[in-house]
Amino acid sequence: MTAIRLLLVDDDPLVRAGLSLMLGGAADIEIVGEAADGSEVEELVDRVHPDVVLMDIRMPSVDGLTATERLRARGDAGPQIVVLTTFHADEQVLRALRAGAAGFVLKDTPPAEILDAVRRVAAGDPVLSPAVTRQLMEHAAGTATDTRRARARERIAALGDREREVAVAVGQGLANAEIATGLFMSVATVKTHVSRILAKLDLNNRVQIALLAYDAGLLEEDGEGGH
Repeated sequence: MTAIRLLLVDDDPLVRAGLSLMLGGAADIEIVGEAADGSEVEELVDRVHPDVVLMDIRMPSVDGLTATERLRARGDAGPQIVVLTTFHADEQVLRALRAGAAGFVLKDTPPAEILDAVRRVAAGDPVLSPAVTRQLMEHAAGTATDTRRARARERIAALGDREREVAVAVGQGLANAEIATGLFMSVATVKTHVSRILAKLDLNNRVQIALLAYDAGLLEEDGEGGH
């Protein structure tokens, strides 16, 4: 079994030490580097080639949001990014997710759950539970604008009816198996639809599908139809 290569980014050396001790002890995790600021991330990613970056959102020089945006702007596949934060729903967390982070974990999350998040992200699975997704969407409602909704609807219009239904289900925080049951299709077909949605809309992951579906108002319509 190949170990998941993990890069830790946090300005607090005690937090980094704790994470390294906690995560590095797992047989399937290899800590390949540590950074104290977002300004160090790109060079480290190029040097140690991590699969996953565990990224603090608040750092004094270059924060986790900016570092996430810089990594995603490079255009290559790059590592998956999990944001570390002290708040469930926070504008910076939302912006990091929109920029391409694959999820987030709270700093007081139990070690086993942080490990699970790293493993799931490395495997290409979402790390946002339906409850957390709803909380994020409620927070996003306070930051929604007519311009954002119009742009989101314009992008969603590129999807076929079935893809649109899958996008709504992803936005509801459902796993592939749950989507397959609800839409009467196989899990393989769901995965194919998700891949096509990501490609058509030039998105990095399911979290971005969920946020776009919310921005477009699809979760409010809840599948009532019409563009």
